[in-house]
Amino acid sequence: MAAPNLLSPTTITGKSVTVNLTTISATSILSNAASSGKVLKVNSLYAANVNGTSSAEITINYYSAAALGGTATQIASTVVVPADATLVVIDKDAYIYLEEDTSLGATASTANNLKVVCSYEDIS
Repeated sequence: MAAPNLLSPTTITGKSVTVNLTTISATSILSNAASSGKVLKVNSLYAANVNGTSSAEITINYYSAAALGGTATQIASTVVVPADATLVVIDKDAYIYLEEDTSLGATASTANNLKVVCSYEDIS
């Protein structure tokens, strides 16, 4: 099935997802399956450092296939998030679309220091 025409969608549902980066390996934030019939409009993505004393680095990648597959392209690369601070990676003025068979992932320099919140619209 093809992604919907954005001029006349059937349904637009606002959603949010939170992810704890518990490892230093790539972790999925949001994935759009190959035959979903949807497009996901990512309106915001925040990375919060919950450690009170140490900074941590985060990399946010756009993947050319669902479930962190395909080629990774950096949206933010090894950006330092200071202790007890929040980094805005994507906002409503610079949103992105996840078409069918694409995904977003995050990699942290330190396990358990960073949490990600992603707000998006599920359009079908």
